[in-house]
Amino acid sequence: MARWFGAAARALPWRTWPRDPYRSLVSELMLQQTQVSRVLEKFDAFVARFPTVRELARADERDVLAAWSGLGYYRRARLLHAAARAIVETHGGHVPRELGALMSLPGLGRYTAGAIASIVFGRPAPIVDGNVTRVLLRVSAKPLATDEAMGWAWKRSEGLATLAHERGVVAAFNEGLMELGATICTPGGPRCGSCPVAELCAARARGEQGSIPKPKAKAKRKTLVCEVVVVGDGAGRLLVERRGVGGMWGGLWQAPTHEHAGDSRARGLGRLLGLAGVRVGKATLEFVHITTHRRVLFRVRRVVVGGASGLLVAGRERRWATREEVAELALSNPQRRILLGED
Repeated sequence: MARWFGAAARALPWRTWPRDPYRSLVSELMLQQTQVSRVLEKFDAFVARFPTVRELARADERDVLAAWSGLGYYRRARLLHAAARAIVETHGGHVPRELGALMSLPGLGRYTAGAIASIVFGRPAPIVDGNVTRVLLRVSAKPLATDEAMGWAWKRSEGLATLAHERGVVAAFNEGLMELGATICTPGGPRCGSCPVAELCAARARGEQGSIPKPKAKAKRKTLVCEVVVVGDGAGRLLVERRGVGGMWGGLWQAPTHEHAGDSRARGLGRLLGLAGVRVGKATLEFVHITTHRRVLFRVRRVVVGGASGLLVAGRERRWATREEVAELALSNPQRRILLGED
């Protein structure tokens, strides 16, 4: 596995040699629940803006969220920011080497801490994510359901990490397992002809690689409707407001938006959004955005107003911003599409 990874590893910007602990920390937080292709679009710009853990620790949270904009799951950005501050305050600005110390940082669970400990510092720490679990289940021909499979995979990975550490290859072995699951031993169609451990794979020998692991039953997504009014002042500025810090997209900027469960169309939208005197017409754009747990329908209306001052109401953090200024704000992907026309 270690030899295969040395030859087949994808060239990724955080895979420097020697590994940089800070860049590895940033990449691991970004990669949680996000595809590599998406992270590649943001990683270089983020570490250019915050090149060291100290730079990140002293940054304003709003700037961190703006640099994270487009990756989604913004709670990760806040946790990364908090982890950077903890590293500076508790560890002298150095990413800790030991698994326990890493797990004490905000946002670092057993997997993320294990990845940094083993890949960056060569510690005998196991790592288990969906890719690793799938590889181990197929090699052992274990047709386990998802919940049971993760517990089994952690136990299996502990022994393998210890053995790999004894042979001095724990970093390459652990990262190789992840790489194999991400590029070869994929969920839909494993490419067994290119697999370095195909001869050891019990599922392949039985012709069961396509049915392992057992598929997880998908939970039904709840519906959320976002009634959005894009307000322009006729001089190139847009009215934007900042969401509260809790809940989905907490702390991000948006056009004035009213949310409901989709059981009825919103009435009196101008009043609900604090847009006194603004005549709000029918939606001119509708689209659906899918999150892990929700199906979000956006209904977008656009209006131009003559007087701007009456729309900056108490109780809402609002401002007028040019398109260039809006582009620098922390926006969710749907709001970026609505305000800037970017998908």
